[in-house]
Order: sequence, then structure tokens, then C-alpha cells
Amino acid sequence: MMNLGLLIVRLVIGLTFAGHGTQKLFGWFGGYGLKGTGGWLESIGVKPGVFMAFLAGLGELLGGLLFAAGVWTPVGAALIVLTMLVAIFTVHGKNGYWSTSNGFEYNLALIAIAVGVALIGPGAWTLL
Repeated sequence: MMNLGLLIVRLVIGLTFAGHGTQKLFGWFGGYGLKGTGGWLESIGVKPGVFMAFLAGLGELLGGLLFAAGVWTPVGAALIVLTMLVAIFTVHGKNGYWSTSNGFEYNLALIAIAVGVALIGPGAWTLL
């Protein structure tokens, strides 16, 4: 049952992260693509916006896919953690803890999940 539980967590979190990456990189799933995301990043003082949107999207896409696949899980988890830490420090941290105030509650939960799975391991059901 542990392997099934880890697989479910890895797939949901990893594929959701990968989806967010494609929103930033390609504008898929209702995202704004590099130009739109880059413009928003510049509006909050993160420059150069398009390059930072590329890095964020790439980190989310690669981290999410690695995490979901259970391949190089610590690397995938580290990319997820790094992305969420940047989100906390640039956007959510100043708003307090609770997500109802656009705070960092959700980001911290994702960090805990990524670190927890990295420490436990991906389980037996992986692509390698």
C-alpha cells in the first residue's frame, strides 16, 4: 500500500507542477506563456521577466516530471522546493500564512510533500 500511496502523491503533485510549467512556458491550460508571465513578473519587480518566467517554467516542468516519474526524485523535489521558495519570497510571504490572504500556506504544504517524498524515496513503482 505504501508504494501505491507514494505513486498517487508523486503523480498528482508532479503532474500538477509540470502543468504549471507548461502554463508559463507555452501558455497551455489557460496560462499566459513566457511573455505574459514575464510581464507579470516584471510588474512585481522580478527582472528580467521573460528569462525568470523561463527559469520558473522549466523548474516546474522538469521538477514535476522527475517527481511524477520517480526518477532522480531528490532532484525533482529540489526543483519543486526552489520554485516554491522563490514564490514565497517574491509573492506570498508578505501576505502572511493563510492562502485566503494569498499567503504561503499552499507553497509550504507543497514543500513539505516534496521534501517528505525525497526523504522517504519514490517507492517501488517508478519509471526506472
